[in-house]
Amino acid sequence: MTKPATLIFDLDGTLIDSAPDIHAASNAVLAEHGFAPLTLPQVRSFIGQGVPHLVHCLLAASEADPRGALHEKMVADFTARYETAVGLTALYPGARAALEALRAKGHALGLCTNKPLAPTMAVLAHFGLTDLFGTVIGGDSLPVRKPDPQPLLKALWALGDGRALYIGDSEVDAQTAQAAGLPFLLFTEGYRKTPVADLPHSIAFSDYAMLEGIVAHLPWVSEE
Repeated sequence: MTKPATLIFDLDGTLIDSAPDIHAASNAVLAEHGFAPLTLPQVRSFIGQGVPHLVHCLLAASEADPRGALHEKMVADFTARYETAVGLTALYPGARAALEALRAKGHALGLCTNKPLAPTMAVLAHFGLTDLFGTVIGGDSLPVRKPDPQPLLKALWALGDGRALYIGDSEVDAQTAQAAGLPFLLFTEGYRKTPVADLPHSIAFSDYAMLEGIVAHLPWVSEE
């Protein structure tokens, strides 16, 4: 029989392409504070390490002090906009079907993201995905964020015993999996800046139609 596995996913750049919403919210906040807009590729390159890091990068790119008093104000302003920013976000093709198929096979699904919890839950509700996940850890659920392994380990603990892996798209995700001692599946169509060959991973995939088969053929999941 197929053994159930624990599968923990990143969110932005892994299950959803949220860069257009993040870009729009970023430029709205920049405009409020008198800065010029930034391009989508610029803002996309800032995604992955949480809102404080994103705002730090926005200020640095705008030639403002990223460590000054404005940083805290812009974090608050961005977060207020970001909590309901779902209109420009899209699921990656096949992601929903893959999640539903894996859940139907008995695999435990979790989410571990640096996106704050409120916008995470908002986008999951928007796409009707909330009930698929046994636990959701956001970027503000703990005092630390990825690549610190604690958020991923907390998700693992919440889902119970069993062999687990982490599925993500970025350098931060690869570092987090490595720090937590979990195998890493790399979704290659997200926001990474490093060549696939240079990121530590167990398996890379570019299409969610591949994921169920990959999981089924893992040595500790395969049918005996």
